[in-house]
Amino acid sequence: MRLSLRTASVSLAAVALVLTPGYEAVPHARVPADERAGADPFGAACRIRVTDSRVTVYCHNPYPETDRVSLHVECARWWDIDTDSAPVEAAPAQTVRLTGRCWKEVADVWVSHRREG
Repeated sequence: MRLSLRTASVSLAAVALVLTPGYEAVPHARVPADERAGADPFGAACRIRVTDSRVTVYCHNPYPETDRVSLHVECARWWDIDTDSAPVEAAPAQTVRLTGRCWKEVADVWVSHRREG
């Protein structure tokens, strides 16, 4: 008895479908409830915008603990002075604005976060 190529491929696909475990059958890593409860959410979400040599950052703190955010600007030119802003308190449900600049191009920008106290 000779199988055609079409019949063989359909048979192979049906066998593969039957032998493949369902998504729910695949084991998942479980995190115990006590470990999830220990994670204390913290940190304002910050949006950074660089326009030419100017940097503007908006940080919104959705958490109940105050976040002290600082802006750090690294300039592209070796003679241009990098800057670090003083910490600004972003209270719960508050949005703060931070600004900085270089004389020429901006190489890198980041925001640091610290807990109050």
